[in-house]
Amino acid sequence: MALGPRLDLRQSQSLVMTPQLRQAIKLLQFNNLEVSAFVEEELERNPLLERDERDDLPNPERAALDQQGTSQVETGDCSDILRGDELMLAGSGRLDQVDHAETYDPGSPGDGPGAGSGRGPAFDDDERSIDDFAEHRVSLRDHLGEQLRLSFHDRRERLIGAHLIAMLEPSGRLSAPPAALAKAMGCDLAEIEAVRSRMMRFDPVGMFAQDLRECLAVQLMDLNRYDPAIAALLDNLELLARRDLKRLMQICEVDAADMAEMIAEIRKLDPKPGANWESSPLIPVVPEVILRPAPIKDDDLGGWVLELNPETMPRVLVNQKFSARVLPRCSREEKSFLAEKLQNANWLVKSLQQRAQTILKVSAEIVRQQEGFFRDGVGYLRPLILRDIADAVEMHESTVSRVTSGKYIATPRGIFELKYFFTTAIAATGGGELHSAESVRHRIRDMVAREQADAILSDDAIVAALRSEGVDIARRTVAKYRDALRIPSSVQRKREKAEPV
Repeated sequence: MALGPRLDLRQSQSLVMTPQLRQAIKLLQFNNLEVSAFVEEELERNPLLERDERDDLPNPERAALDQQGTSQVETGDCSDILRGDELMLAGSGRLDQVDHAETYDPGSPGDGPGAGSGRGPAFDDDERSIDDFAEHRVSLRDHLGEQLRLSFHDRRERLIGAHLIAMLEPSGRLSAPPAALAKAMGCDLAEIEAVRSRMMRFDPVGMFAQDLRECLAVQLMDLNRYDPAIAALLDNLELLARRDLKRLMQICEVDAADMAEMIAEIRKLDPKPGANWESSPLIPVVPEVILRPAPIKDDDLGGWVLELNPETMPRVLVNQKFSARVLPRCSREEKSFLAEKLQNANWLVKSLQQRAQTILKVSAEIVRQQEGFFRDGVGYLRPLILRDIADAVEMHESTVSRVTSGKYIATPRGIFELKYFFTTAIAATGGGELHSAESVRHRIRDMVAREQADAILSDDAIVAALRSEGVDIARRTVAKYRDALRIPSSVQRKREKAEPV
């Protein structure tokens, strides 16, 4: 066999992930916050991109795509999708575009509230922002440090207290045992304990504790509610977690009324006194899609209107006139730079348009498939998988997965992630219609919520009840769903509902 170089001609196919294709895929799986951050970076990086600041009035009427005239700046505007596309989902499942009328320019002089003069003082010269008037809450460590300076005058004790504050966990517990802290600081354990015992009475009470028992005990001492009976209760918190009240009454040597009173006292305490001090405010979920009932009088057909939320869709423009005006006077390197930026800007606008259309298309199909849920509730949620939607909208399953991850829809029944509507199927008895796993979990929750103290449902009883309703389910599946819903076992629920009042 001769070895040597030779020239062959072969033909093959391969998928090349260009930077633009990777960008489009990345935008598709981003949520609205991530897309906004990405667009802000592109606006800073690309001189040919501009933010569309037209139609800033809330809920303005906008022209349809085929009715919009050209503006002074030739644009590729991703917000066109928002201004023209609404989907009507009627009982027949048809999607119809709804056109809007043209409106005035909110930026024109004389329009809008406050136009003209003589309507109040102007604040143009005031450089302060609203953040300057907001209340700045003191941090937990600063709050504890101020109490440390007022409570301890000895420099050595202040150093120990400052080290204890530095070792605090977010819950308010110490991240290391006092013995380890004493060894690290080179002082006696008695000094650490003396400072720590005083600092546990700082506001909020219960900080610097080593465990839950000590934290609750300090709070009860501060309320002058700590006695031998409740001390014995704190020594057996594991029995309280299991709701073994009979055993607790024997250990604490109290009757049912006293035990109920002690449990009520413990419920008023804060097991993590530091957790709520610096808790950041909850960021509300902003949905990408909005679903509302259509104004259709025929109740037999019903219908829905599905539209993109304009607050979550970035609105950018490509300033092509600026590029055309500057290019003739540029050098070769500058022309190459501007051509690349123009290509990137056009591709970004196109990717944002495609993202908006894909989200709307997938959401519309989900609404069609789960119309029973939106009309009658979670009990009518159908089994649904990614392949069902992918086949209906003629997309790949991975594309549908990216679209539904981290995207939310606002409905008359609340705000849901699009992933919520994909649930596995559970067989029906007698070969009937399949049941959604989420609807079965909802039935289990309702059964447990309606049960009486003298008729606690075991897992076997729940299985029998579900099978009588046509759901073919195993006992281990019921136990798994019950654990996922954080529903205690029947034994523990019996103890809870037998708790003396």
